[in-house]
Amino acid sequence: MKWYKRTELLVGSTGIEKLRNAHVLVVGLGGVGAYAAETICRAGVGKMTIVDGDTVEMTNRNRQLPALVSNEGHRKAEVLAQRFLDINPDIQLEIINDYLQEEHMHQVLQAKQFDYVVDCIDTLSPKVTLMHTAVQLNLPIVSSMGAGGKMDPTQIQIADISKSYNCALAKMIRKRLRKMGVHKGIKVVFSPEDVDKSKLIIEESRNKKSTVGTISYMPPAFGCFIGSVVIRDLLEN
Repeated sequence: MKWYKRTELLVGSTGIEKLRNAHVLVVGLGGVGAYAAETICRAGVGKMTIVDGDTVEMTNRNRQLPALVSNEGHRKAEVLAQRFLDINPDIQLEIINDYLQEEHMHQVLQAKQFDYVVDCIDTLSPKVTLMHTAVQLNLPIVSSMGAGGKMDPTQIQIADISKSYNCALAKMIRKRLRKMGVHKGIKVVFSPEDVDKSKLIIEESRNKKSTVGTISYMPPAFGCFIGSVVIRDLLEN
């Protein structure tokens, strides 16, 4: 029996072939990105490039897919690659164990013929650069906005970046993209739910300037929404 029989029942053999022939780039494998990548893998996408330079930490355990005590200190991309091959042994995986820097965006996005780009980067500058580069190269992209500080999954929405609202991260990104000449054309997953500022702490590190409280189900929910965008668009095109 085919492991993807239930998916084929829903999308048909033609849909299965579309997914099998697709190559998806997923950048950022944290609370949102890992779940997005797994939904894409479980749908039967045939090729995936996963990018993250981070390792599993104890504080990831409240929300991140690879975060187990036995995985602490291990590279997230390698942990997830093993997991995805355990789901679909036929998937063709490329692993990039590094943070994607601005100066390398064009090189990475042009290295393969990607059918979709998934942006789950936490840091603002490379996130905006990835989005802008994808637009320049005419690559379909879906980007995660802020899942931290949110608790109500029923408020999660999918929209064009120009239609996002009441999300601090989306506001900063829109401002930067406008300066680059990009006003629309990027799908985002966001929530307009208000964030309690008292749940945020200033914490300078290599990749972020602040940390906001998170709950177990919100980043995975964002990831599933993102996965759904990719899968449905691949099936429609």
